[in-house]
Amino acid sequence: MAGEVYDCHDPIFLDYKNTARRLLAEYNRLPYDAKTRKREILESLFGTIGDNVSVGLPFICDYGRNIHIGSNVSVNMNCTFVDCNTITIGSDTLIASNVQLYTATHPVELADRLVEDWKPGDTHYRWNTYARPIRIGRGCWLGGGVIVLPGVTIGDGTVIGAGSVVTRDIPSNVVAVGNPCRVLRQINGSDPAGA
Repeated sequence: MAGEVYDCHDPIFLDYKNTARRLLAEYNRLPYDAKTRKREILESLFGTIGDNVSVGLPFICDYGRNIHIGSNVSVNMNCTFVDCNTITIGSDTLIASNVQLYTATHPVELADRLVEDWKPGDTHYRWNTYARPIRIGRGCWLGGGVIVLPGVTIGDGTVIGAGSVVTRDIPSNVVAVGNPCRVLRQINGSDPAGA
């Protein structure tokens, strides 16, 4: 959680993953209208969850426990949240289909990425891994297929266009699109000089 290198094959993380996989296996088999049981599973899976939250099927996450969702949030089908660090989604937010939120990452330099003295059969992970939080503000809309990279914050009221790859922070009350994602224009009555 501090952004330091960690071994994602440590028993504690494997336990978190196994718990999440059991809950997700049941969740992803439920019929569309099984709202009560879906809510129970999401309350067990997520760190925190507000009222009136919908998460479409199928849904994939790493641990679940690091996901924090406000109220009146819709997460459409086929989304992947790699929550090795916190993923915080503000209230009144729409997450379209096929959105991917990635908190986990690795060093760019090969010598830093590889675990020194690693041998086949070792129980620890081959690659150095760390994770940075993702924060999505209140009243946002992430279009279909958006990818958000580790450490990114998206400000309140912002719309991210379909297919965008968000590599750095995006301010509040803008439309941002592209790969890499860039601000296109102001919205929600915001001051253009404030961008």
